[in-house]
Amino acid sequence: MKDSTVSARVENDVKNEAEDILQKLGIPVSVVINSLYRQIIYHHGIPFSLTVPSEPRTLDAMSDAELDAKLQHSYAQSAAGEGRPLGDVFDDLERNLK
Repeated sequence: MKDSTVSARVENDVKNEAEDILQKLGIPVSVVINSLYRQIIYHHGIPFSLTVPSEPRTLDAMSDAELDAKLQHSYAQSAAGEGRPLGDVFDDLERNLK
């Protein structure tokens, strides 16, 4: 029997974007919250990894030798056809920023 209410303050744009996605999927917010709570119980904790993503090293943090090695490695990959099209890389980056 559902007889409890959960109240939380979230950023308006985050709430709207998430609810738009859930609406497109046809899933009520209450179902998602109930499912999350059940997964917390099942896992005895948060059911996904909470980590701080590592930041890529910037150019000014690398020595000349490190930069040269990275550039040589990248050139070798490109010459061997192991790279990805630039457009695909930027598409992935843009998706991860949303």
